Amino acid sequence: MSVTITRDNLKQETDNEITVIDFWAPWCGPCKIMDPVLENLETQYDGQIHFGKMNVDQNQDIAEQYKVMSIPSLVIFKNGKATEKVTGVYPKEKLASYLDKKLAEVKAAN
Repeated sequence: MSVTITRDNLKQETDNEITVIDFWAPWCGPCKIMDPVLENLETQYDGQIHFGKMNVDQNQDIAEQYKVMSIPSLVIFKNGKATEKVTGVYPKEKLASYLDKKLAEVKAAN
């Protein structure tokens, strides 16, 4: 299960080769659609990609910092730095293909 990200653990939780943080809210219907997709991907990429969730209602300043204007949004961190953002609902296959490319980029850089 993905880690709950807050301002207190953000730096620590993004200190990985790749971290995906799901910016969401409990009232967001599309966020609920993405939950099982992300849970499945978390299992699929266990040990390769770190997954977390940040509630935008409780962390509006952090969401603004990463220019999250609509949810669900996934912010991709590479070695602690936010590098990309994906907004909206995506099928598992499309997100998996995207994450495969991000893993290949990290491996190529190492």
